[in-house]
Parts: sequence; C-alpha cells; structure tokens
Amino acid sequence: MADVKWIKLSTSMFEDEKIRLIESLPEADTLLIIWIKLLSQAGRTNANGYIFLSENIPFTEEMLSTLFNRPIATVRLALQTFKQFGMIDVTDDQYICISNWEKHQNIDGLERVKQLNAERNKKYRERKKQQQLALEDKGEESDACVTSRDATDIEEDKELDIDKEKDKKKKEKTSRYKFETCDTNGAKYLFEKIKGNNPKQKEPNFDSWANDFRLMREKDNRELQEIKDVIDWCQADPFWQGNILSPKKLREKFDQLTIQMNSKKGAKNNAESSGSNTNRYSQKGEYDYGF
Repeated sequence: MADVKWIKLSTSMFEDEKIRLIESLPEADTLLIIWIKLLSQAGRTNANGYIFLSENIPFTEEMLSTLFNRPIATVRLALQTFKQFGMIDVTDDQYICISNWEKHQNIDGLERVKQLNAERNKKYRERKKQQQLALEDKGEESDACVTSRDATDIEEDKELDIDKEKDKKKKEKTSRYKFETCDTNGAKYLFEKIKGNNPKQKEPNFDSWANDFRLMREKDNRELQEIKDVIDWCQADPFWQGNILSPKKLREKFDQLTIQMNSKKGAKNNAESSGSNTNRYSQKGEYDYGF
C-alpha cells in the first residue's frame, strides 16, 4: 500500500486538553515532536493508523528511538503518556495504532463531500431559478385571461404533481438501502454472535446493518468469508467483543482487526487458510453465513 504523502493537523490542536496536559510535563516539546513523528510514520505505513516495520514486525522502543533520534527513555515516556491519554493503542503483540486515525486522514473523502455539496447547491439554485421563471410566465398568462377552465386545469396539475411527489418519496423510501440476501444474512450472523456474548442486546435495524455489509463488499472489496472470519475472531476476543457491536464499527476497524487476527493465528494457520480459500467462497451474493 502506497504511503500517504501528507496528513492533516487541526489548527486547534494545541487547544486540545490532552495536548495542554502534555505541555505541562517535563520534556513537553520533545513529547509533542514524537507525537507528530508518530502521526507521520502512521501516514507512511498507511495501514489505518497502525505503525510497524512490516506486517510481521512491530516497531520496538529501541527502533523508534533510532528513527526519531531521541533517547529511549524519552520515547518510552512518550508512548506511556500517549497510551494513558488514549491517543494510541498498543496490542498484545506490541503493534502501535493511532486512535481515531480518521481525524488525521481521510482528506480525499472530505474534499469529495465538499465537491458533492457544491454540485448539489448549484442544482438547487438552477431549479429555483426555473421555478421562478415558470411562476412569472404563469402570472403573465393569468393577467391576460384566466377562465374557470384554466383554474380547474391548474388544480388538476397541482394534484398530479402532489401524486408524483408522493410516488417519488415512496419509491425513495423503499429503495433507500440496496443490498443482497447475503448482506442480510451477514447482519443477522453478526447480531447472533453479539447476542451470544450479551443475551440482552437490543435488536438493530437489519436493513441499515445489511447496507453496511454491502459497503464492505462493494466499496471495500471484502470477501464474504473474510468478513465472517473477522466476525468470528473479534466476537471471541475479550477486548474486541465489547467494542465491535455494529457492522459500521466492524467496517471502521476491519484492517486493525485483520492484522491482530492474522498475527495471533500465526504463519501456519495463514498458509492453511490460504490453501482452502478456493473452496470456502460461494458465488458472490450467495454465502449464507451458516444460516
């Protein structure tokens, strides 16, 4: 995966309570430099906030001390402080991950939203302009000659427009989510796993959940078996079973979960699973998640 050439930093960064508390500590300036270097390193790694030399080799304190050109004691203090403040997570396998990485990345998504909003506003202004011109034309015709028949036609047109608008809204409502049977099955499968850990778990909106599964397949290019494997693993993990309570959260943390899962399974399990992948997948849209 190509490295990120730049990351964003908020102009209100130094107003953040955690940063202000760090500034009150000894060697505050060095700690903040290390924080910026960690963000930069996460961008270069480009693995959803994870920082590692390779997928099988996490950075040690000694490595970071060398890379950042700072004493190992200072690096150790920085990591302990960032972990205490919830700015980083450190897995059991010593992989470092920036918490809330999306705050420091996802610039392309932000620019795309701005572009879509601009296009939407432009279309809205054009539509209002056309409506205004139509009203002016109708006003001129009415001033010239308005008959009872014209009035009746106008009312019929209004009723027709209302009916069309109702049909449009009804159609939009029924087609709000577009997903396949496998997505619904995936949503139910995840809920059953969550409910197995918490029998009192409230039943979700399965249409919304199924749509998130569709996004994982279509937008993130996740295989159905791959999704199921991560669900099984995270709902059996003491830490993640209390944090992954929706497909939206599953999608957000998918890369992080995959790295931890593969790390704990080991190279042998990875080799075995890759050898059986061809038999584990059905046609797209047909995997039944065990239902």
